[in-house]
Formats: sequence, C-alpha cells, structure tokens
Amino acid sequence: MPSVSPSVSSPGLPSRSSPRLLAVSDLHVRYPENRALAQDLRPDSDGDWLIVAGDVGERVDAVTTTLQQLRDRFARVIWVPGNHELWTRTKDPVQLRGEHRYRYLVEECRRIDVATPEDPFPIWTGDGGPVVVAPLFLLYDYSFRPEGTSSAEEAMAAARRAGIVCTDEHLLHPDPYPSREAWCDARVAETEKRLAALDPSLPTVLVNHWPLTRFPTRVLRYPEFALWCGTERTTDWHVRFRAVSVVYGHLHIPRVTWEDGVRFVEASLGYPRERRSRDARGITVDPLPRQVLPVPDR
Repeated sequence: MPSVSPSVSSPGLPSRSSPRLLAVSDLHVRYPENRALAQDLRPDSDGDWLIVAGDVGERVDAVTTTLQQLRDRFARVIWVPGNHELWTRTKDPVQLRGEHRYRYLVEECRRIDVATPEDPFPIWTGDGGPVVVAPLFLLYDYSFRPEGTSSAEEAMAAARRAGIVCTDEHLLHPDPYPSREAWCDARVAETEKRLAALDPSLPTVLVNHWPLTRFPTRVLRYPEFALWCGTERTTDWHVRFRAVSVVYGHLHIPRVTWEDGVRFVEASLGYPRERRSRDARGITVDPLPRQVLPVPDR
C-alpha cells in the first residue's frame, strides 16, 4: 500500500469547526518536490496554528520566503531553527555564522510575524488548552554516545571509523562560542530558566528540532549519528515542565512515540529519496501537517 501523501487537505473540502495546533518539520525546500509540498500546506480552519520545527532550508531567503508563505495561510506560525538553517554555505548571500546567523534569522521571523524561541511563549487556548507552546533552541553536546564509548572524543572516533560524520562539523559554526558544546550549554541553561519560570498550573507543548530524549534515536540506521541529535541534559524535561506533547524533527523518521505518558511527535517531511524508499516498502505515515492538539485518541 503506498504511503499517505504528505500534503494536507485539498481545496474545496469543508473547513473544520475547531482549530488545531499542527506541526511540520524538515521541509528542506532546496528540493523542488519538497518546495511544492510546502506550498500545498493549508489549514483546515481559520484558527489553525502551525509549528515549524526546523530545517526549512539552508539559505536565509529560502527560509524566510517559505515561512512568510505559511504565515499568510495560518493564524499563527511558530518556528525553531534546525541545523540546516544554521549552516553557512558559500552560495548564501548571508554569510553570518553561529549565534549571529541565528539572531539574524530571529529578526527576519519577527519581521514577518513568525514566533521564535526568543519571543514570549504563546498560549494555545483552543481544544486541549490552555497550553504554553514553548519553541526551544538547544543544539547538542555529543552526549548521545555510541555503546562502548565514555567520552565525546571516543564517540567521535567511533563515528569516524563508521564513516558517519554530520555535515555540521564543516558548516555549523559556533561563533562566538568556542565549540558547539559550549553553545549548547548556554542555550540549555538559558532555556531551563525560562521554562522553570512558567506558570506551574499550565501544561506545555515543547518544540525543539533535536529530540529531547535519546529514545527516538534508538531506531537510527547508523547509531553513531545520535551524537548530533541532542543532549542528555533534557532527558526529563517532558516530565519536569508538564508537557502534554513534544514536537521534534531532525531524524526524518516520522512517527509518534510515548514516554512517561507524554506524546512525542516527529513531524518531518524529510528528503524525497526517503519518501520514495518508504513507498517502495509499503510504509505509511500520517499526512502533513501533523496534529498536536487536541491530542488524537491513541
């Protein structure tokens, strides 16, 4: 059976009576097929919100153009950066690196009325609410290490022996921080304070490009790639910060899992070749964008 098309409902279908909080990630619009699918994303209600969990594209203009198009359709758009937005490629007219690139993207998002991790966290008041929607930018610190390794150095050596080295090592610069680990440390510390200061009576939807726990990486074809997938420091955040759902991407393994009674939604579109591979194997996935709230029945 072929996989479900990743596009949302077709024009002409009746509008849903109740708005939904929806999510998508890893649109990778440098691919024409993906760009066309992103242009087809439509809400079913005038009140639908859309979470975009990173890796929209690699050039700043591609990221902002796509987010602007989505903002024109959805009542609210909430974005977090992925690693691809933070790459500095030679063909991108914006040659900013590291933190400076991230802050530039934040300002571009504010210009087009797209919420970012630097803005006040919005509160969803539709079905399933009120819930704080918390967009996060946390990076990774090489603590998701392969079995048999006990340090980041040993883990990196094991990854190199396996021929698995993320392109981030060449294109994602941590400036002005001395390393990606140091940048991650600063982001985690700052974000933890913000989450701890939230109203304790309100649940949350936590949104991050990288998984908050290591569990989703257990199904990676190449386990060494987990090094570039998160930090052990956020392992209990879905419990500590009262999450009803966690939204992430990065892995290109779209699915829903449950940890400690919390629903984890991997919302990626991914690369065309990955979709063709799923089609060939008869694997079905939920259509895009994926529903976060109200939480669907299991």
